[in-house]
Order: sequence, then C-alpha cells, then structure tokens
Amino acid sequence: VQLQASGGGLVQPGGSLTLSCAVSGFTVDEYAVAWFRQVPGKEREGVSCISARDASTYYANAVKGRFTISRDNAKNTVYLQLNSLKPEDTADYYCATPWVVGCTVAGGDLSHYGMDYWGEGTQVTVSS
Repeated sequence: VQLQASGGGLVQPGGSLTLSCAVSGFTVDEYAVAWFRQVPGKEREGVSCISARDASTYYANAVKGRFTISRDNAKNTVYLQLNSLKPEDTADYYCATPWVVGCTVAGGDLSHYGMDYWGEGTQVTVSS
C-alpha cells in the first residue's frame, strides 16, 4: 500500500493550490482517504476526508468553505483543492487511509489515530 502526496509549494495569501494523493495497493472507491496537516511542535490535524462508497466528505471547521476534496477513480487519486489560503494554513500536508470505507470521525474531529497507512508529506507555505 502506498500513498504519494504532491502539489505543495509557496503561495501568497488568498492564493490557491491543488494537492494530489496517488494511491496504490487499494482503490479510492474501496477505502476512504483523508488529508491531515502538521506544523512543528503541534499535533497532526485532520483536514478533510472522502469516503469510499458514496464519496461523502468531511471538512474541519478551519477549512470548511475554502478547501474541496474530490477523487478520480480512473486515476486512483484523491485531490484537495486549497482556496483562499491563509498564513495559518502553512503546514506539511499528508494523505492517509483508515483502511475502512467511511471516514473515522469522532467528536466532530478526524483523528490521525484511526489511520492505518500514511504517505510522505508535501509542504504548503502561505506567505507574502
């Protein structure tokens, strides 16, 4: 099982980026895929998730209305569109799978403890 995140970079506040998570060893309509982010010294934060069966989505309150998660079954890839970026969005972004159909949300939060496989991070820096 592999997850490969890409698409990070340096962007000005208010700008946009599209992150990609290419997966192998499973299909994106078989298991859910989630995005997390982490800054040094802080716990990994759940950002968004897309379930396998019906492509239902979850967004953290901090990104709701600005980020959009989607998937391309033919390419076996999940995307995270980041719009209206803010300096506080600066972080390493990771994709992961909980190895179940649905997104593992507890108490309104997407927990990193529920993820079974992780990819390497892609860095997003929002700065003028």
